[in-house]
Amino acid sequence: MSASLSEVLTEHHKACDEAWALAEERAGEGRWDEAGVQLKAFTAAMARHLSTEETVLFPAFEAATGIRGGPTLVMRFEHDQLRQLFGELAAALAAKDGAGFAGAGETMLVLMQQHNTKEEHMLYPACERALGSDAALLERVAAGLK
Repeated sequence: MSASLSEVLTEHHKACDEAWALAEERAGEGRWDEAGVQLKAFTAAMARHLSTEETVLFPAFEAATGIRGGPTLVMRFEHDQLRQLFGELAAALAAKDGAGFAGAGETMLVLMQQHNTKEEHMLYPACERALGSDAALLERVAAGLK
């Protein structure tokens, strides 16, 4: 695999963003069944992403640096916030509540954009500095995202 850790994870962020855009568009059109399919695809992709970071990337970074109360702690907290918003989105979708879906979606999108920016510009480069070009780790991360 020739891509870097940052490239692999950033590309997955983009794929998740595209999945969200489809869910948001369908809900905005009142196409609730299609929005449900797209929301499930988005939340499944996000679940893989968050889980891979929490079970593969973060532990490797923490082991290499000895830092457990810093950036990975913040990222885990934000992951929990995102998961809560995914639940709110699902509830709004089930109720066919356009305003509720849009509100939770806007909150989630702002949080996710800020979160991804921190990861892409600070955490992922820090991981690459701390972990070097660990091919086995990169393979585990890439496999977790699929």
